[in-house]
Amino acid sequence: MNLASLKEIRPILEKNGFNFSKGLGQNFLINESIPKKIAQLCPSSKSSLAIEIGTGVGCLTKELAFRNKKVVAVELDKRLLPVLSETLAEFDNIRIINDDILKVDLKAVIEEEGFKDVFVCGNLPYYITTPIVMKIFESRLPLKSVVIMVQKEVAERFLAPPGTKNYGAITAAISYYAKVAGSFSVSAGNFFPKPNVDSAVVRFDLISPPVSVKDETLFFRVLRAAFLMRRKTLANNLQTAFSLPKNDVVSMLVSLGYSSSVRGEELGISDFARISDVIVSFLKP
Repeated sequence: MNLASLKEIRPILEKNGFNFSKGLGQNFLINESIPKKIAQLCPSSKSSLAIEIGTGVGCLTKELAFRNKKVVAVELDKRLLPVLSETLAEFDNIRIINDDILKVDLKAVIEEEGFKDVFVCGNLPYYITTPIVMKIFESRLPLKSVVIMVQKEVAERFLAPPGTKNYGAITAAISYYAKVAGSFSVSAGNFFPKPNVDSAVVRFDLISPPVSVKDETLFFRVLRAAFLMRRKTLANNLQTAFSLPKNDVVSMLVSLGYSSSVRGEELGISDFARISDVIVSFLKP
């Protein structure tokens, strides 16, 4: 069965009374080559566990099941469960968890399954992309890679270098946990219902943090503060976020070799590490 064919899938959906939910951001792939291409970008092997976020009707789930020892798929919409029982009936290596990915304890799932080679893959709903991505990275899961499809403009923010308009706090934060290992675009015409924007698939390979910081929590506070208001200087944003005297913040930045008018989008992760390590001393009681 071609799970990316509307002609083949529509009767199953109709039989089970399924209607697409805008609230859940449901847009299903209707080009068979795309789930294959996504699966090929994943670090699949016959000893790997693939954790999929959002199954749809199972077209990517199917490709992952062919290539990996096991697939654990997290799907929020319970209306899709009877659909998946038909579309994925030929597989005995798929486990479906009917729950919200933001509530699932992925670390416990991985421990329960007992795999050493694990990666996450999925077509993320546009409205909760960033919370899902940051949950995966911040949980410090024992993953090799994260391969996700997101709105193209979101992918551009993920991939943007410092000094560009798309570079922001999420870009810098992700670079602390992972490096980009591949990407490709997916036009809106490959989905049903057709969305208003194009998408892109990005693969991140997890890494050890490229910088050492004295206080990791403070480091991420500095990161967020730097982009608090993009039109303001870094000094102004840090002053606001940490309630520090403006002169002290400016002096600190100048002592580190930065201009008093530098903005957050001009700096890379190593710069934020240096700044956070100095701010520590300002905040000590």
